[in-house]
Amino acid sequence: MPLSETRIVFAIFPGVTHLDFTGPHQVLSRLPGVQIHVASLDGQPVEAEGLTFANLDRLGDIEACDVLCVPGGFGVTDAMLNDAFLDEIKRLAWGATYVTSVCTGSLVLAAAGLLTGKKAGCHWAWRDQLALFGSIPTAERVVRDGRFITGGGVTAGIDFGLTMIAEIAGEGVAQAVQLGVEYDPHPPFDSGSPEKAPEKVLARVRAIYDDGMAERRAAAEKAAARLMASA
Repeated sequence: MPLSETRIVFAIFPGVTHLDFTGPHQVLSRLPGVQIHVASLDGQPVEAEGLTFANLDRLGDIEACDVLCVPGGFGVTDAMLNDAFLDEIKRLAWGATYVTSVCTGSLVLAAAGLLTGKKAGCHWAWRDQLALFGSIPTAERVVRDGRFITGGGVTAGIDFGLTMIAEIAGEGVAQAVQLGVEYDPHPPFDSGSPEKAPEKVLARVRAIYDDGMAERRAAAEKAAARLMASA
């Protein structure tokens, strides 16, 4: 698609994880001529783990986009059951060239009925919940199934953003952006996935995520039941 016509929308909500969208936003903003909108349901400011994002667009005021991206966060528990929010996601997804997510944002896409029967990525701690919606949980940093492109947890959003640049403008542009932001990760510890983390570290993080896990799963099950009932 011509770069001058590339319209990207990040649909955010209270309790979003800010790096889920600021990571890909940073790299995607370097596409020549791209138009990026960060929007909430009503255009009101959104609190995100200690940061507040203001001057947001209203989702209902956006007629269409080429790329729709839903980030994740602990607020997904409520977003999955917010009919008005899901309606806007479905409306924009209908005409988008790419429907995408980062982290647990894929649960929102799934709750909207957009990932049924499709492979999808998600944060490792909640990835299994995609199966409740008939999606196929996939343990990759970036997962593609047709026009649906979903990223893994949080930092995978940068990989996702570069993948989207390559898709839209070619690998050369993506590589140039990667160099420009000096994305050459050398993490100080090799514990960035449950398969690599020491057992005690994994147990500690699981314990943190277990606080609220039952509520999240109950919301996912409810959203899945509503989706199946409306099919």
